[in-house]
Amino acid sequence: MAAVRRAAVIGTGTMGPGIGAVLARAGVETALHDVSAEALERARSAAELAANVLERLDAAAEEGGSLRFESELAAALEGVDFVIEAVPENLDLKHEVFRRLEELVAADAVLASNTSGIPITSIATVCEHPERVVGMHWSNPPHLIPMIEVIPGEKTSQQTVETATALVRRVGYHPVQEKEVPGFVENRVLYAILRECLDLVDRGIISPEDLDLNVRWGIGYKLAVIGPMELLDMAGLDIYEAVGSYLNRDLSTSAEVSSTVRDLIGKGRLGMKTGGGIYDYTPEQIEELRARRAAKLVAVRRALEG
Repeated sequence: MAAVRRAAVIGTGTMGPGIGAVLARAGVETALHDVSAEALERARSAAELAANVLERLDAAAEEGGSLRFESELAAALEGVDFVIEAVPENLDLKHEVFRRLEELVAADAVLASNTSGIPITSIATVCEHPERVVGMHWSNPPHLIPMIEVIPGEKTSQQTVETATALVRRVGYHPVQEKEVPGFVENRVLYAILRECLDLVDRGIISPEDLDLNVRWGIGYKLAVIGPMELLDMAGLDIYEAVGSYLNRDLSTSAEVSSTVRDLIGKGRLGMKTGGGIYDYTPEQIEELRARRAAKLVAVRRALEG
C-alpha cells in the first residue's frame, strides 16, 4: 500500500479549506476545487487561518506538502491518488461528482466522501468501481478535531479502508472504523443529545442559556476526558441499570424536529449565518466567538494530548 502523495478536496465550503490545510501540513500535495471563483477566494483565507491554527498547535509537519486552488476539476485531479468529496449533503449532487471523478482519476485512486450521514453504499451506486469508495467523515472544524470516522460501504475493499485509515494516522489523527449506519456514530450520538436538550427547552424545563451551561460544565466537561463506556464503568453498571430503569422511559423519543427549531426557521433565524437563531449575533460577535472558540479548542486539544 503506497503512501498518498497527491490529493484533491472537492468543495470548499465549511470543511474543505481545513481539510486541505491538514493534508498539506502532513506532506501531501493537495488541490482544493470549487466551481465558484468567489468560493475559492474565501477558501484561500480560510485555509490560511487553519494553517495558522495548526502552527499554534505545533502539529507535526512533513516536507513536500502544498496547497493550490483550482476552478477546473480536471486540473485539481491531475495525478491524484486520493480524493475527498466535500460538497453539500445532496445525494444527486454527490452522484454527479462521483461520476466525474471516475472519469478523471486513475483506476487505483481512492474516492472518499466527507458526507455527514448519507450511506456510502448509496453514493457508490453510480461508480463502476465501488470497491474504491469509502466514507471519511471529518468533524468540524476539521483542522482542530483530531478524529475521523472511516466507513466502508457494502462493496468497499479492505485495501481502500486501510489506505484511508493510514492517511488518517499520517495526518496525526485518530481513525475510528465503523459499520455503515444512517448518520454514522458521531452524529447519531450528537443528535440524540440535541433531541433531549431541545425537548427540555421546548417544554420550558430550562432556558437555552442554562441548558448550555449545564451541558458544558456537566457531561461536556467529563466526556472530553472520559468516554461514555469508560464513564459507565467509573459510575458502576449497577447504578446505570437502576437509574436507566426509570429514566429511559421518560427521555424524548420524538421523531419530529423540535418546535423551537421549526419556529425559528419559520422566522428566517437559521443561526450565526443569518445573524440570529436561538441567540442573536452581530458580525463582530461572530468573528470574536469563532476566534475565542478556536483558542479554547486548541487549549483543550493540547490538554487531552498531554
